[in-house]
Amino acid sequence: MTRVFDHGRILEGNIDAIDQAYERFASLPVDQDWGDDEPAESNSSPRTIAQPVEVSAPGTFSKNDIRTLRLEPTDRLGWWFDRTDLPDSQPIKVSVRNVWTTGEVVSNIVLRSGSKHNYARLVEHIIALKSGMDVDNLMIRMNSGDPPLFDEGSEDLVKALKSAGRKECAGQARCFTVKETVTIATPHGGFTTIAPNESGDRSLRIDCARDFSNAIGQQRIRFVLNERSFDHGSTARTNATARQKLFIETLGKLFADVRNIGYNRNNILIASKRRYVNEPTHMHEGKSLEAVWHRAILDLIAALALVEEGRFAGTITDYKGSHFADVELVKLLYANDLLVEV
Repeated sequence: MTRVFDHGRILEGNIDAIDQAYERFASLPVDQDWGDDEPAESNSSPRTIAQPVEVSAPGTFSKNDIRTLRLEPTDRLGWWFDRTDLPDSQPIKVSVRNVWTTGEVVSNIVLRSGSKHNYARLVEHIIALKSGMDVDNLMIRMNSGDPPLFDEGSEDLVKALKSAGRKECAGQARCFTVKETVTIATPHGGFTTIAPNESGDRSLRIDCARDFSNAIGQQRIRFVLNERSFDHGSTARTNATARQKLFIETLGKLFADVRNIGYNRNNILIASKRRYVNEPTHMHEGKSLEAVWHRAILDLIAALALVEEGRFAGTITDYKGSHFADVELVKLLYANDLLVEV
């Protein structure tokens, strides 16, 4: 058959299924297009924050306990999670090599290093800031493996990092892209494609779409990553179906993973078959784009933060992606030696 788009090298999945998924993706209109914006400025030296800051909220998986993240400057390269309640454990580096699981009952990225007790859960909404903000090196102290859950995506974390100021670290800021265009099939008939940038181009451009058979429906956005797009998307909440929310509140009480989860009408977007249960945000021309902005900013680019050596540049096309497929894609980039420094 005639190929309908440049999928490049298929790292996982069936090429015909990917073509069919692309046809469905291409049929969706772009609801919001910020693709002509200027990309974020790239710094020549790595940066850390100038002073420590703390952010607190009820726990994600322990809603009755207040959880605090202390963000501290560091000269260590990359982002790190330090479990202060486990004094004999080493900090966990944000790296695809340290991904333990992407969740079974609740989809989320869990990092672990060394002991099975030395883990950090649902880190994607935190590490997305590594990809979206100008902080290359950061130490995150936490007194449990359960991070706080905020009412407006990761906005509290963004504000905290902005207030902390910046200082430069020794060395050269590094950026990576793919050597060639690559594609992975995702569950439920989706795909993710990454194309390389021209030489010297450190921008990240994303064309992302969601396609649900509930009130969320079909949503598509196109943008270049910069302060405006990141700030906008960082306030978008996780979405759940009304059935999932009901399960958590009833039968979910039988499962340790969700027994005390802190999801409520303020901190997640709840969609039933024909309408939203609570008030959606990120309205554009009368349509909520909260689900697709959350996917693009707080899920998709969080996976790019797992490239431990530096930032990531390229052009990403994503349709019906997932945490599991995101992590698999980054693993395959390493396994096939497909990363090259810009």
